Amino acid sequence: VQLQASGGGLVQPGESLKLSCAVSGSIFSISTMGWYRQAPGKQRELVARITSGGSTNYADSVRGRFTISRNNAENTVYLQMNSLKPEDTAVYFCNMDARFVNPLYNYWGQGTQVTVSS
Repeated sequence: VQLQASGGGLVQPGESLKLSCAVSGSIFSISTMGWYRQAPGKQRELVARITSGGSTNYADSVRGRFTISRNNAENTVYLQMNSLKPEDTAVYFCNMDARFVNPLYNYWGQGTQVTVSS
């Protein structure tokens, strides 16, 4: 299983970015997919998560600005980020969690840098 995140970049406050995470392997559709982020000197934190059934949850700091979605036909999960703020600056990681199938089935992508600065 491989997760390939893309879409990061440098934007100004108030602008938007859309992250993508393409996943290889056959368990994508039954997995919970998540986006996490880690800012310098801080712990990795959950940004948003979407279950196999489409239920979502968000960190309070991004609710109303970010939207997570998935395309099971393309094995891809997205994170639409609007109204970006400097405090959203971090490395963003995608995660695939199927530990209900096997405790070892918890995978991470390589991360993509998002920088929000004027």
